[in-house]
This record gives sequence, C-alpha cells and structure tokens, in this order.
Amino acid sequence: MKQSLFLAAAAACLLTACNGTATQDAACELERAKATLDTIYARYGVPENCLLRENHPFNADYKAGYLASEDQARPNPYSYLWPFSGTLSAASAILESDPSYRTVVDERVLPGLAEYLDTVRMPAAYSSYIHSAPASDRFYDDNVWLGIDFCDLYATTGDERYLESARMIWRFIESGMDDVLGGGIYWCEQKKHSKNTCSNAPGTVYALKLHAATKDPHYLEQGKALYAWTRERLEDTTDGLYFDNVSLDGNISRAKYAYNSGQMVQAGVLLYKATGEEHFLKEAQRTAAACYDFFFEEFTPEGGEAFRILRKGNVWFSAVMVRGLIELYGVDGNATYVDAVRRSLDYAWNHARDEYGLFETDFTGADRQSEKWLLTQAAMVEMYARIHRLGLTSGK
Repeated sequence: MKQSLFLAAAAACLLTACNGTATQDAACELERAKATLDTIYARYGVPENCLLRENHPFNADYKAGYLASEDQARPNPYSYLWPFSGTLSAASAILESDPSYRTVVDERVLPGLAEYLDTVRMPAAYSSYIHSAPASDRFYDDNVWLGIDFCDLYATTGDERYLESARMIWRFIESGMDDVLGGGIYWCEQKKHSKNTCSNAPGTVYALKLHAATKDPHYLEQGKALYAWTRERLEDTTDGLYFDNVSLDGNISRAKYAYNSGQMVQAGVLLYKATGEEHFLKEAQRTAAACYDFFFEEFTPEGGEAFRILRKGNVWFSAVMVRGLIELYGVDGNATYVDAVRRSLDYAWNHARDEYGLFETDFTGADRQSEKWLLTQAAMVEMYARIHRLGLTSGK
C-alpha cells in the first residue's frame, strides 16, 4: 500500500502539467490511468487481504441491484465479482504499455480474484461473491469478461498460465450453451431465464481471442455461431444497435446499453480479421456509427467549443464499448469515435473528479454523486490506458 501511495504522489506531480493544456500527449494518459488505479487501492482497499470494497465511502448496508435475484443481494464487506473484475481489465490494459504492472496483476489482482473461484461446482468458474461466503450465483457474462482479460494477458506476456485460465473459463461458458432459442449463452447458471447480449456478444469476442491465441478452428466456429445468433435474435435492424436480452418465451427486453453494441463492433472486426469477409467489417462500422449517435451527445463547455462527449450512465458500459471502437479504428483508421472518447476523458479528468480523485458518472461534471462505485473507477483506468496506446492527439 505504501508503494501505491508513493506512485500516486509521483503521478500527481507529472499530471499537473497535463491540466489546462491545449493538447494531451499519450504519456499523460498513461499516468492518469496509473494514478487512478493507485487511488482505487488507496480508497477501496482493505488491510486484511487483496479484496476491495464496492463503494467509497464504504456502506455496510449496500445491496447490489444487478444480481439475478433479491435473495443474493445481501450486505457484504467486499465487492461482488463484477466490480472487482474491472481491476483486472484495468491492470491488464496498463500492462500492455508498462511491463512493470505484471507485479500488480500477479500479486494484487489475481490473489483477490482467486477468492471468487468456485471449484466445488463443476465446471469450475468464478462465483458472484467470494467462495468463503454462502454459495452465490455464477454468471456467464461475469466469467466471459474474465476470460477476455486472460486472453489479453496471454497476448501481452505469452505466459501459458493465463491461457490455461482462459481455457478453463471457456469450459464453463460452453456449459451455458444449448439449443433453446436456437443457440446462444444464458446469463446466469442458476437462473436460466434469458439469453443476453452481454453474454453472447463478448462471448463471440472471447471465442475469437481464444482462436487467435490457439489457432484452434473450434473457437472460430463458435465465435461465428454466437455472432450470427446475436445478430438474428437481438439486433435492432432499424439502427444496428442491440437489445439487452431475450427471455425463453421469446420476449425481447429492448433496452440498449453501450457495452452490448460495442462488443458486437469488436466481434465484427475480429471476425473480419479472422476471415477476411468484408460484410463483418461493414456490420461493425454500421453499429459503431449508431453507437456514436446514441451513446455520445453534443456538449458545449463554458467558454469553449462544442464537442461530442460520452453520455452520463454506466461508465464501465462505455469502457467496454470503447474496446470495440478502438478495434475498429485499428482496421479502418477512422479516428472520429476514438477521438471523441479521448476528448471525453480529457474533459472528465479536469471537471468530473471529486476531492479524492474519484470520477463521477457524468463526464461534464454537472451531476455529482456522494458515493462512488468501484467499477466506475476501474473503467476509467482502462479507458485512459487504452487511449494511451493509440497515441492520439487533438485539441480540447
């Protein structure tokens, strides 16, 4: 912890040069990612282990509202898996630029993550809460996000241990597939009531990353099948965005979230890379344009020029969408979307943080929250680290 606080102080000195400048260089973005991760450990960390609190300030009566049933939403001293998993994505994203963060991944994040691993119910997978507590539900989407991170860690380091973790998780994901509704992955193992875009779109990305790592054609075929199923069942054909889920009676929940559509952008680009089939790229471009229209908004800062900023909402949803926009940029070179992300992040750094350095969900800074969610902060780390990798520059 002392080392983290030292790093935060050092980063703060470097970051002062970034505030109020006309442009922001890539080194500054990386330092912002590191400083925010240090802030997470300073504000959400606990002294007794590598786990984290879910909110700051800590609220002992907090009940998560995103689980599959009310009986699972009990007050707990530590974060549920989903918010905690964001720190693996965050540290992994920094590691792509700074090899020294291997220590953070291996000695801080993964020991905490191990507390959620359930090896009693088979196939083994990560539960929504720590295994020393009463048994909790296991979500296919929670595990998909982790599998993607392990694939990314393997791509960065070449360490077979990460790839083996990714393969282990995929065995669990496969157990959540069947022919009901013509295919697809369920949302929750214990409550198989729906098949959700948040399981199937990133499931596609996950399968394709496994294929890239192993060259096993089985993963490519599964990725193609999941992509086709998601497009057929959950695409809004009027705009190219994606609905949230379909229940087993065929009823579609028509909510649209940034991460669902963003993952289909990334899936389309990865399929284009794997197959060379042009229609996958065109589908990704159409959905990305719709994301830009729907999940960004026009904003004019006081005394400044208008630009498009990420809309207020679940910041982690935006971060996962950004993965897709970056993947697309790497293929078609259209910087419109990723530059809007960079400008959003730049503005948020200067206008949407509290006295502790924790971020609001409203990047304009107009709406302030008294309680800050762990996953929001982890998402900010990830986005700064990923935008850093692009090395983009543009005016505020």
